[in-house]
Amino acid sequence: MTFVVTENCIKCKFTDCVDVCPVDCFHEGPNFLVIDPDECIDCTLCEPECPANAIFAEDELPEGQEVFIALNAELAKQWPVITDVKPALPEADEWNGKEGKLDLLER
Repeated sequence: MTFVVTENCIKCKFTDCVDVCPVDCFHEGPNFLVIDPDECIDCTLCEPECPANAIFAEDELPEGQEVFIALNAELAKQWPVITDVKPALPEADEWNGKEGKLDLLER
């Protein structure tokens, strides 16, 4: 099992989760973070730190978020590792909790 970053991270990109990750398994894209499933050790530390409630255990994903399992694995191979906390995107609070953001994902 691994943890997965889901749709609500898109256009928010809070990085509180990065600060607690003991194995640096987060990767950063323009408006989204992903978890490298090969690096994640299932420590559960990141899940409660996410202000957008966008991180879930792979076997506990909300319905409709299953596509993010493959997306996290794919993008983790393309994007750089992020190890430092950064400010959230400027409109993060406005986008937090909105549905239907997958089409807004920037690669």
